[in-house]
Amino acid sequence: MTYDIGVVGLGVMGGNLARNMESRGFSVVGYDLDPAKTTAFAAGAGRAVAGATSAEHLAALLSRPRKVLLMVPAGKPVDDVIAHVLPHLEAGDILIDAGNSFFKDTDRREATLAEKGVLYLGTGVSGGEEGALRGPAIMPGGSRQAWEAVAPIFNAIAARAADGQPCVGHVGARGAGHYVKMVHNGIEYGDMQLIAEVYDVFSRGLGMTAGEISDVFVEWNRGELKSYLVEITADVLAQRDTDTGMPLVDVILDEAQQKGTGKWMSQNSFDVGAPIPTVNAAVESRLLSAQKTERLAAARVLTGPAPTFTGDRAALIDAARQALYASKVCSYAQGMALLRMASAEYGYDVDPGEVARIWRAGCIIRATLLEDIRAAFARDPQLVNLLMDPSFSAAVGARQQAWREFVQVAIGLGIPVLATGASLAYYDAYRSARLPANLTQGQRDYFGAHTYRRTDRDGSFHTEWNSR
Repeated sequence: MTYDIGVVGLGVMGGNLARNMESRGFSVVGYDLDPAKTTAFAAGAGRAVAGATSAEHLAALLSRPRKVLLMVPAGKPVDDVIAHVLPHLEAGDILIDAGNSFFKDTDRREATLAEKGVLYLGTGVSGGEEGALRGPAIMPGGSRQAWEAVAPIFNAIAARAADGQPCVGHVGARGAGHYVKMVHNGIEYGDMQLIAEVYDVFSRGLGMTAGEISDVFVEWNRGELKSYLVEITADVLAQRDTDTGMPLVDVILDEAQQKGTGKWMSQNSFDVGAPIPTVNAAVESRLLSAQKTERLAAARVLTGPAPTFTGDRAALIDAARQALYASKVCSYAQGMALLRMASAEYGYDVDPGEVARIWRAGCIIRATLLEDIRAAFARDPQLVNLLMDPSFSAAVGARQQAWREFVQVAIGLGIPVLATGASLAYYDAYRSARLPANLTQGQRDYFGAHTYRRTDRDGSFHTEWNSR
């Protein structure tokens, strides 16, 4: 018997993807350098699965063209596994990297494998371990020929949106799949930080309990903010610690971790020249949280206002809802604009509307908002920024007063809202016909003779500035 696809790396994500495939009627060979994982995967009578004992054995069990999906940690492990498997493949076979690889590594690997005739798909997969088993969002990029060969499998295992469409599609050339996943993860950072800032204002400013805040998020998840992250926020806040009986969130250390994909997005945005202040603020917030020892020392020295709100509580809660929605729109606007600019920079041919379609279900940032984003790009495929869509510009404009009030209250209370404030500043900067960069250019010309352009005629100019 030959098998439809092989999965290398049978950890939680790889094993669940393989089981998802088998449950959809595809035969799967599993292979892991840990023989115990391979044995555990292949156990059970009547299942269309097998365990490979070596890379050579894996290749021998697969139907041609061989399809091999790698689910291993990003970086050197991917190169090591490719080197391990490649001698047993032949021209026309397909390798799929479904981990969180850096997109430039994917560009390099695809070019190297193309020289040997092996097709490569750098594939973003989002949904966590549950999504991998029951239906993730899948973002393959690279060889279109390879995509067409694996499309029946990916279409079968992907999450389904409300309209029944599978949340998968070929997103572009070379490393586009991993680039799109990087942007997904950066937007995820932003969403999580925006939600956390609302929680902080409610907790410290309004003195609300975790349970009371949970109830607010439950209510919000019935409306325009309906999303996976809002849903799980309510669940996290409602959870009780079995040891102390306290809300579990109150005994979790306030020191956030990160695996790097949000940081990659921030770093790359500077290379591409795309402003993404919401995601940058989210990354910076995690970095600040990691300075726990310093913050404890600073809390004993640095002063600020008492974080106690004395105004209309219900009005502030409603303002927070509107601020969160407007900030999320700005965050997505930044991410989609980065995708557009990076696609042009790298020749990826990414369609932001198609990306929004894929993200509607299965992934961590799935939200009702994504259907509206998909519709905006359907109305205008050349849309340069989501804020320029009439529907979104009206929605954000209608909420901006409440948005400003929420940020002003937080600042007045001394509660940091880095991502919410950055979202609002982005909105104000983007809508400004004139920014103070004219002064910046004058300063640059003063100290470095960098020249400047004028508003009244073409060309570059330099001034011999009067010094005091």
